[in-house]
Amino acid sequence: MQVSIESTGDLGRRVVFRVPSVDLDHKVGSRLREIARDARIKGFRPGKVPTSVIEKRFGPQVRAEILEGLLRDGFGDAMRDQTFQIAGNPRIEPSDEPAGEGELAYVADFEVVPEFGEIDLAALNVVRNTSAVKDADIDRMIDNLREQRRSWSPVERAAREGDLVDAEMFSEVEGKRMPAEGAEAGTTVIGSGMLYPPLEEALAGLAVGESKAIDLEFPSDWPVSELAGKPARMTLKAVQVAEPSLPEVDHHFIRSFGIKSGEMEQFRNEIRSNLERELKGALMYRLRRAVGEQIIEKYGQIAMPPKLVELEAKNMVETAAQNAREQGQDIATDPAPYMDAAAKRVLIGLFTGEVARRNRLQLDRNRLMETMRLIASTYEEPDQVIELYRNDPQLLGGLQNRVMEEQVTDWIAEQAQHTEQPLSFQDAIRAE
Repeated sequence: MQVSIESTGDLGRRVVFRVPSVDLDHKVGSRLREIARDARIKGFRPGKVPTSVIEKRFGPQVRAEILEGLLRDGFGDAMRDQTFQIAGNPRIEPSDEPAGEGELAYVADFEVVPEFGEIDLAALNVVRNTSAVKDADIDRMIDNLREQRRSWSPVERAAREGDLVDAEMFSEVEGKRMPAEGAEAGTTVIGSGMLYPPLEEALAGLAVGESKAIDLEFPSDWPVSELAGKPARMTLKAVQVAEPSLPEVDHHFIRSFGIKSGEMEQFRNEIRSNLERELKGALMYRLRRAVGEQIIEKYGQIAMPPKLVELEAKNMVETAAQNAREQGQDIATDPAPYMDAAAKRVLIGLFTGEVARRNRLQLDRNRLMETMRLIASTYEEPDQVIELYRNDPQLLGGLQNRVMEEQVTDWIAEQAQHTEQPLSFQDAIRAE
């Protein structure tokens, strides 16, 4: 196929290609006849639905699906002999150029992967963190699980660290009382940081019914604008004080976490498996970050495809907005502040893709299945989860991309200069 490609910028390209209209009409007609044989439409016997009815109900969707496939194949044929790599998905629209008889002309606008030149992975210097789950980590997790199941018993003594305190409080700022009448209710576990630390410290030592007034200054980013960055006098009163009681780690406690045997050894093994799965994800995140930082340092001066960067920035701001909405907040949806981070993400993605292409790296099916089984093991019916992945192309495709990214990241780290840095489990999983 003779193809003329026009440059629309440093990394922008445009090409006009054609697909045979007879192929579209033939495939649409064939598919509608298949539908007609099995369609069940009220008022008609199976197999006797008029062609006009089938065309009206299913024609537009069938035509769109088949045209999408023809355009994908046609664009692929047009690009087959090209030496550049396409970045992202092309935007394909009908062309204004005249098409030959029996043809449909379309124009595709797309961007290409920038030229990275010679890639010397040995010039990268990657720190690979290592860690392992120890018995002390399992003990700590069991303590956390006990804390989650703790019960509270009211006490008459003064509150101390670890106690649950129900309190009432009001403030005086610049001669103004807040609230104007009554008091605001609050609950905290002393030492947990649930309340502003000076307030928690003031509650320590108060028994039920006792009050205390303190002078403090609120941070400038305090969510209550009337208090932000201002000195205030806070009055606090302890309404109830309760001390914690932790459950015993017995058969009943263990069974409550789905361990039917109630045996400690099996419980600890289950916790170890969960912690190791969490640790593996945390170490891979750290490795991806370490490799990504090196890629940015060595290749960050290369310009990225602008439309692809803009799309990534929009995806980032949409994700941030969704997370904010889930927390009852609202943020601006302008992608501009995300453009720099988006360019770095695009660079890392295109670079790792280029490394995979040049070195003919293929998806490791064993690694894919191992990851799928690990994900499935967190659910009550693992086999159903695996079946779901196998039957959902979009879900499976996302998992394949994730595994391939991790695989290429590992490969780059092995080719680079790398040093190992051991971390404790707690440090390894701590968010950077």
